Amino acid sequence: MANLSVKIVEVCRVAPKPGSSENQSLPLTFFDLFWLRFQPVERLYFYQTSSTDSVLSKLKTSLSLTLQHFLPLAGNLTWPQDSLKPVLSYVQGDAVSLTVAESDADFDHLINSISLAAQDFRPLVPQLDVTDERAAAMALQITVYPNRGFSIGTAMHHAILDGRTSTSFVKAWAHICKHEEAQAQALPSSLVPFYDRTVVKDPAGLDELYSVHHQNKDGRTDNRSLSIVSYRKASDQEDLIRGTFEFTRAFIQSLRGHVISKMASDSSLHLSTFSLVYAYTWVCMVKAEEIKGEKTVVVFGVDSRSRLEPPIPATYFGNCVVGRVAVAETKGLLGQDGLVVAVKAITEALRSLEKGVLDGAENWVSKFLDVSLYDRIYSIAGSHRFEVYDTDFGWGRPKRVEVISIDKTGAISLSDSKNGGGGVEVGVVLKKQYMEAFDALFASPVH
Repeated sequence: MANLSVKIVEVCRVAPKPGSSENQSLPLTFFDLFWLRFQPVERLYFYQTSSTDSVLSKLKTSLSLTLQHFLPLAGNLTWPQDSLKPVLSYVQGDAVSLTVAESDADFDHLINSISLAAQDFRPLVPQLDVTDERAAAMALQITVYPNRGFSIGTAMHHAILDGRTSTSFVKAWAHICKHEEAQAQALPSSLVPFYDRTVVKDPAGLDELYSVHHQNKDGRTDNRSLSIVSYRKASDQEDLIRGTFEFTRAFIQSLRGHVISKMASDSSLHLSTFSLVYAYTWVCMVKAEEIKGEKTVVVFGVDSRSRLEPPIPATYFGNCVVGRVAVAETKGLLGQDGLVVAVKAITEALRSLEKGVLDGAENWVSKFLDVSLYDRIYSIAGSHRFEVYDTDFGWGRPKRVEVISIDKTGAISLSDSKNGGGGVEVGVVLKKQYMEAFDALFASPVH
């Protein structure tokens, strides 16, 4: 399906329902500034229905209603000359770009194939409008497969919202769409965004530190560009295969048992679902890609809303993630006890949270950019705790959810499983020969 047929029917703008509140402006925090020039996060949801006639009208109407609660997502990011840092602003008249498309592609193939050319999904997500001077907060695309189903593609600016906020917005949209007869009702409290930025304390002046770092980029002293930096060359994005792999609850338990059997005397290891899934995937990736460097690194984010002092609301709108880095010797990961080595490294990285989630935050940006020491850096996009498969617009649970942007970032996507039961899905995008190797390793006995 390398030549996926998609016909653009309409590109329109959807504004918050008339009568929405006045203009709204949000300064970025240091949590947001870290992600200022990262690739937008693109996610794709597939839904199956034999009657697609009313899909567009329902989705458009409910989107306008949902934006009343999420006004900033209809706005734009700018960096005024008189401002220390960029500002996200919504002014009346702003709207979200919505692309409407149709496709005669094989819908069953799209929702069921565990391996596809990475470019197959790209026409199903919108392009986020980003220039040096202005960046849209969000863009959306609805693609209809007549009498088969539809997909919703989202592109969201990473400096504006993290995974928890972005999936909460989509769930709020789904809630309002599903309960069409009661659209005037308020959202459940778990989906109502909290906008007060004063709850994020910054005694160390990280806002200014990160802002200055961005302004000094490329040898300039006043670089206020909002353009996105690509961390994967265009040539490295060619001929890639997207694969989706499931960790069932039984599989995860077998991994836990394997590590315990190897480390019976060490009860300090972090044997959570996340640690085990990420560790196993890390080992499979290193072996599949035949990594040669002395050390290999994985980077992952930790939601810090409940970890800050004092904690901030779970529905806080924006970024509130701290990064942690796990480092392991490549030969250890390639060895007989590779899974244990990986779990130990992830445990050590998580243990650093005990020093405080902001420990070392002044060096986050510079450390992240220093990638020359390592042959390969792995990272995570998404979380199984976001429960994306619970996003029901009224046509049932999604048949497939993918993080499309990992073909540009090289990250590993993570979500709950579409089959439920406490399972986890990981998505990887690799060259064909590496994907074949990964597939074989993933299905082999624990290593």
